[in-house]
Amino acid sequence: MPYDVFNGDADGICALHQLRLANPRDSELVTGVKRDIKLLGQLSGVRDSAITVLDISMDANKVNLLELLSQNNTIQYFDHHFAGEIPSILSLDAHIDLSPDVCTSILVDRYLRGKYRSWAVVAAFGDNLHPSARKLAAAIEMSPVQIAQLCELGELINYNSYGETLNDLHFSPVILYEALHSYEDPFEFYHSSQALAGLKEGYADDMEKANSCLPLRENSTGVIYRFPAESWGKRAAGVFCNLIARKEPDIAHALLVDNGDDSYLVSVRSPLSRMEGADLLCREFETGGGRKAAAGINRLPDKEITRFFERFDTIFSCSEHPN
Repeated sequence: MPYDVFNGDADGICALHQLRLANPRDSELVTGVKRDIKLLGQLSGVRDSAITVLDISMDANKVNLLELLSQNNTIQYFDHHFAGEIPSILSLDAHIDLSPDVCTSILVDRYLRGKYRSWAVVAAFGDNLHPSARKLAAAIEMSPVQIAQLCELGELINYNSYGETLNDLHFSPVILYEALHSYEDPFEFYHSSQALAGLKEGYADDMEKANSCLPLRENSTGVIYRFPAESWGKRAAGVFCNLIARKEPDIAHALLVDNGDDSYLVSVRSPLSRMEGADLLCREFETGGGRKAAAGINRLPDKEITRFFERFDTIFSCSEHPN
């Protein structure tokens, strides 16, 4: 049985969608909420199989990756997050690019030579890579109205991926992928999907609550918000961070969502004018990771908040800007 392992956000879903439109196959789907990135651990004991991995950090899955490679599996891996040392093994076909202006769906688009590029546009918008999305859209001569529709589609699919558990989401990523996968044309999905209509309604409700929150802390380096321990805050976290990052592209942003257990779920966005530093900050904390432009910490203990604030200021200050 083949396996398709993918992040539950817009990038992971659209990357898999592109691949399976080009190369259809029946497979076991393995995914989770956006922050559930150690997905290869769910394949323990799998042998002699073809495995595709999309949009999860190779470094975070390294132990399980090596185990699966030792068990006669062939693995095709597409990702844009921190990878660490990439194993040099013939049964691993790795497509890794850490450039801040790419996402996994863009890597798949390159691999497929643009065959289903409109879905890469959706993913890039969902990953807050608006300049990259517009560049792809221009290459296939989309109208401004079409671009706006794919932007909304990408942001809604991405919105659905945020939550502590699958119960926080409107749809499990598997259900959303399966609903989407019957559409080769994203505009047909945009205009006719009942699932998307449900996401629009949920998004509007959650963002109304999010936009009523005032900053917890702000200075010349960046702005930090805090949301309460409620499902709406977990769902709105990612899209809210992307929105405020676009409004003020020259400073950094962060959001702390109360986990309800003396810890916080943290989202960090680097200044869009520089697009680096978020991964460096988050990897300094035990459950942190991500990419240069956007990263997070799954559980930041309350006692670590002061250190987080200090490191946020240091890393994103102009005087100590990371290279």
